Amino acid sequence: MNEMPNIEQAIKMTDSKISANKVQVYYGDNQAIKDVDIEIQPRSVTAFIGPSGCGKSTFLRTINRMNDTIDICRVEGSIKIDGEDIYDPKVDPVQLRAKVGMVFQKPNPFPKSIYDNIAYGPRIHGLAKNKSELDDIVSSSLQKAGLWEEVKNRLDEPGTGMSGGQQQRLCIARAIAVSPEVILMDEPCSALDPIATAKVEELIDELRENYTIVIVTHSMQQAARVSQRTAFFHLGILVEEGPTQDIFTNPKDKRTQDYITGRFG
Repeated sequence: MNEMPNIEQAIKMTDSKISANKVQVYYGDNQAIKDVDIEIQPRSVTAFIGPSGCGKSTFLRTINRMNDTIDICRVEGSIKIDGEDIYDPKVDPVQLRAKVGMVFQKPNPFPKSIYDNIAYGPRIHGLAKNKSELDDIVSSSLQKAGLWEEVKNRLDEPGTGMSGGQQQRLCIARAIAVSPEVILMDEPCSALDPIATAKVEELIDELRENYTIVIVTHSMQQAARVSQRTAFFHLGILVEEGPTQDIFTNPKDKRTQDYITGRFG
């Protein structure tokens, strides 16, 4: 009988797309993340929730080594994607960020045409042999991001001239264009109006058929709508993680309960 948990654990481990073990993040002497262990399942949406400054965005950025760009930041522990430690010195962060795309809080299209916003990544990664292949990548990425019908006749216009919601979907299309396996989203709707937010949430739901998505959100309603699993962070600690419905209706930890019911946060 004692063997069972180990077998279940082994099955769970092999199912994970992203596996974090004892992750610590420091900014100088200040510890921002403490001992985070989490398994993130493939082709699903995992939401990170918690009060401001609790470490959820910091942890999100460890998954594609965005923290490497901050001099005083140090990451310890291991984060594996498909079993490969992404902090191994042999891993090229540029290649990693093609595999693990990122969409930020504020839409940040390049000051280029709509077409060139999408074509930029495939060009630098050599994903298209010719103009025709590049055209195909651009159109399919815009279709997947639900934007094609809105922009197909103005691909040469600047991406910065679009509405905020369109810009955010353009940024999602840009992330998709390099064929990532994981898409990280750091509060992707916080700068958008309710209609644009609904479109992005619908898009997230469609994209999870092909991508592993991790989303940081301040909105518990959004986490409940778009995610299959939710992780609650507080003061740099991952308090609990589980199926979204369980976290919202039957949390195991009093801190989660207090946050969800609005007692703090």
